[in-house]
Amino acid sequence: MSTELSTTRFSVLDRSRTRQGEEPPEALRETVRFAQQAEALGYHRFWVSEHHGVPGVAGSAPTVLAAAIAAATSRIRVGTGGVMLPNHQPLVVAEQFGVLESLFPGRIDMGLGRSVGFTDGIRRALGREQDAAEDFGAQLEELLGYFTDERTTGPRVHARPAEGLRIPAFVLATGAGAEHAAAFGLPLVIAAARGEERMLRAIDRYRELFRPTEWGQEPYVVVSGTVAVAGSTEEARRLLLPEAWSAAWSRTHGEFPPLMPPEEIAPLEMTERERSLFEESQRGHISGTEPQVSEALEKLIARTAADEVLVTTSTYDRELQLESYHRLARVTGVLGTSTPGTQGTNT
Repeated sequence: MSTELSTTRFSVLDRSRTRQGEEPPEALRETVRFAQQAEALGYHRFWVSEHHGVPGVAGSAPTVLAAAIAAATSRIRVGTGGVMLPNHQPLVVAEQFGVLESLFPGRIDMGLGRSVGFTDGIRRALGREQDAAEDFGAQLEELLGYFTDERTTGPRVHARPAEGLRIPAFVLATGAGAEHAAAFGLPLVIAAARGEERMLRAIDRYRELFRPTEWGQEPYVVVSGTVAVAGSTEEARRLLLPEAWSAAWSRTHGEFPPLMPPEEIAPLEMTERERSLFEESQRGHISGTEPQVSEALEKLIARTAADEVLVTTSTYDRELQLESYHRLARVTGVLGTSTPGTQGTNT
């Protein structure tokens, strides 16, 4: 195993994707079960996401789901990837994470994003406007201030039991968010959603602008992406098909559907645009056999100098998905390395 893989942390992000014919409650219970499996495999942390009104995603309340996962596990770090800060009042977010950290000390991560509701209707229901993300810096400052007793909301406003606690905070970014992470001395979580070159430029900018604070003394980069590992290149490619079709459908019909079996996707009659988006959605991921994935990860880590890789992989067949994560754990060396206490260290 290469030095890059052996010294890099590997973690899991799960979006509680529903499958065709499956109700959201089942998907949420499967997420908790998956977290237990990820812990057994030795992954460093397990994060859940926030989506509102999306048919194919059951995860709408990440702090609630994180509490269930933390209660069902014992070592793995648990957090959010992320709570979308523009959707919430910072006081409430601080209180929620204060409760989580109080109940599960030393195991909670506060991953924060700057996206807003997916549609106009959802934004209205949340009481937010589309430009709410522009206030992310001020919202982040207010949120962190509740933990450090440097509140911007006045001396009588306290976020209990958050005050005085130090919960590792992370900023999820695709562009401008990287500068916020640097300014507050926070770890950066970033994906190549807009292409790897833009991601690499954002990482360089983050490291260049990073300012040490009580929240972090040096840059810490978490690269997020899809990794599919199977017994053959073709089998790994098939794992990507359900998510790719769901993404293509969402961009042509305005909603993200449950995952379909690969064998039902192959014979579909697609429009030219659907076919183009479907093929595009299969690119930019790491997939293949264990040796192929090992080589690809080594190159990714070398290009980004990432401290950690956050893997978010979903496919229709949960057993095959788990097998992929098992193979990845073997490739990266995390399999069997988890011992009591080793998962509780900050960042």
